[in-house]
Amino acid sequence: MGKFIEEFYYGNIDPQARSTKQNKAVQKQMAVLMLNEDYLTENLSGESKKKFLDFVNAWSVVNGESNLDSFMMGFRFGAQFTYDTFVNDDAPFKDGVV
Repeated sequence: MGKFIEEFYYGNIDPQARSTKQNKAVQKQMAVLMLNEDYLTENLSGESKKKFLDFVNAWSVVNGESNLDSFMMGFRFGAQFTYDTFVNDDAPFKDGVV
């Protein structure tokens, strides 16, 4: 993986391409969300339906921004960890000091 940045740039590495197939609890809750959204979308009308769809869309935006923030902060944390490991040599004790 010597060309990691290039592969990432061209979209060959997708950190979001993950599945919940191993997590049955999350799968179950996703099904509950989808069934209830479908039910409410089909059975609400007028202003109630508009308000519900506004809620769903707003939640999608907030959730997306939150996920982006978590990704960015995690990436920065990893970069800082790497920098600290390979560049910074601060430590409470020094070798050879008597």
